[in-house]
Amino acid sequence: MTLGLFLLALMVFMCLGMPIAFSLIMTGVVLMWHLDFFDPQLVAQNLISGADSFPLMAVPFFVLAGEVMNAGGISRRIINLAIACVGHRRGGLGFVAIIASVILASLSGSAIADTAALATLLLPMMRDNGYPVGRSSGLIASGGIIAPIIPPSMPFIIFGVTTNQSISQLFMAGIVPGVIMGVGLVCAWIWSAKQIDVEPQPRQSMKARLATAKDGIFALLMPVIIVGGLRGGVFTPTEAAVVAAAYALVISVFVYRELRIKDLLPLFVRAAQTTSIVMFLCAAAIVSSYMVTLADMPQQLVELLGPIMDSPRTLMVAIVIAMMLIGMVMDLTPTILILGPVLMPIVIKAGIDPIYFGVMFVMVGCVGLITPPIGTVLSVVSGVARQPMEVIVKGVMPFLLVYLVIIALLVAFPSIITWPASYLY
Repeated sequence: MTLGLFLLALMVFMCLGMPIAFSLIMTGVVLMWHLDFFDPQLVAQNLISGADSFPLMAVPFFVLAGEVMNAGGISRRIINLAIACVGHRRGGLGFVAIIASVILASLSGSAIADTAALATLLLPMMRDNGYPVGRSSGLIASGGIIAPIIPPSMPFIIFGVTTNQSISQLFMAGIVPGVIMGVGLVCAWIWSAKQIDVEPQPRQSMKARLATAKDGIFALLMPVIIVGGLRGGVFTPTEAAVVAAAYALVISVFVYRELRIKDLLPLFVRAAQTTSIVMFLCAAAIVSSYMVTLADMPQQLVELLGPIMDSPRTLMVAIVIAMMLIGMVMDLTPTILILGPVLMPIVIKAGIDPIYFGVMFVMVGCVGLITPPIGTVLSVVSGVARQPMEVIVKGVMPFLLVYLVIIALLVAFPSIITWPASYLY
């Protein structure tokens, strides 16, 4: 009864066009009325405690780091380095997009920021060189969603906070799956490139490559510092975010000199606007998650899923299918905030590794970002490419199928995630 009321109230508020954050708050209020202990002070206290979280302090700094990298020339230098290395191959600009996606993923942790940067810089170049716009856009969108998997990752931070899991372990566990996603895109693009008749970029001399590498060395050091610091226990994920933002600012302003002091205010404002949205969502989610726990909804779900609780793999298949359907109509952050606290007690009781589940949860949610009809990342690429959504959807399909195969592989063999994660951490 309580579970049904929770889902019904949430769906009604969302269908009425209410923002996700307010829908979560109102759903919590409805559950309070149902359980007969409504207290406005309790709502306010949960809102405050939801935002009063030290790990969430990483969000504004990673957002700021992403803004600075795009405006300060760091992202462009990474793309130039990829062009120097593989641009001369058949379909070379596609390989450039994939390599740049993986490297940028280790810098910002935001699918939308990385996709916007890649699309703005690479799509005009690919169009001018005769690459099909739909397929190029689909590749860039597919590469953009690697960002939330490879550390640093804002979705992993939010998932760790809302489900009380180690963010450092989630970061380390995301490295191998993120690389596998990149390899999968390479395989898909090799097949696609055979159907594209375009002139490759001219092969650059070794001297030119070394010059490009020298120019981009400070950009490439950033992921080394972040991942190395986390792996060595030098700093926490929150402190890593501060290091990333400070490093990006110093390199952009004093080394590359593409940012002036007067240019920083608009960057700070944009980062603050993005942060305020994420933080309010997290605060609102605590209200509903508090009521979910109080109403003992995880136990109700356990009873509902009783027939498959004894088979962790079957349970994961059911969760992945449900997540794919939800990801088609809901963005990643609300999905984490709504379903993470509900599902985590169930998977732990079923004997599924919570870190493995967190990686799978975020990965499936990321695939939803390139799945119609919503597809937030698809919308970003569609806007930059100035192409109708139908063209982008058609272009992304081969890469979407590759991701589905990878998800099936990770469900069948969880050790692909768990073994490297335990070693890296």
